[in-house]
Amino acid sequence: MNELAITVIGRDRPGIVADVAELLARLGANLTDSTMTRLRGHFAMTLICVGPSAADVEAALAPLSADGQLLATVRAVTPDGETAPAGEPYVMAVHGADRMGIVSAMTRVLADAGGNVTDLSTRLTGSLYVVVAEVELPPGTAEELAGRLTATAAELGVGVSLRPADPDLL
Repeated sequence: MNELAITVIGRDRPGIVADVAELLARLGANLTDSTMTRLRGHFAMTLICVGPSAADVEAALAPLSADGQLLATVRAVTPDGETAPAGEPYVMAVHGADRMGIVSAMTRVLADAGGNVTDLSTRLTGSLYVVVAEVELPPGTAEELAGRLTATAAELGVGVSLRPADPDLL
């Protein structure tokens, strides 16, 4: 069984998810993990699937890219298997006036404390910039880290919160 990482990006239009999912289903690919979003009118999808070869998936996706509106890439990846989370799950939210370096500075504080960003989204609405990141923190570090995040946020002129994440219900 092959494990593949697939990305599809381009100008958004209705039906991209359905088109990609149908092609993969016809090939017998099992979609295991995915994230899809629209970014300023552009579609972006990354997914992991198990099944056919990378060459078969590339050939099947080629018609979607033929008009140059979408770019699809396929890469074989090595399965990691099931792994337990490396730390405690938290959610960091940052909000304030848009300026350069918010994501860089805040994620550097997390990384320097041994935190791992597992999901991140940003949104600019007018002049308001919002960052929401799911992170795994080393056990027992959240309180001290919250102080460092608050200090960094103050330097940037933004607000920050760090709260325990609710466990996924699967």
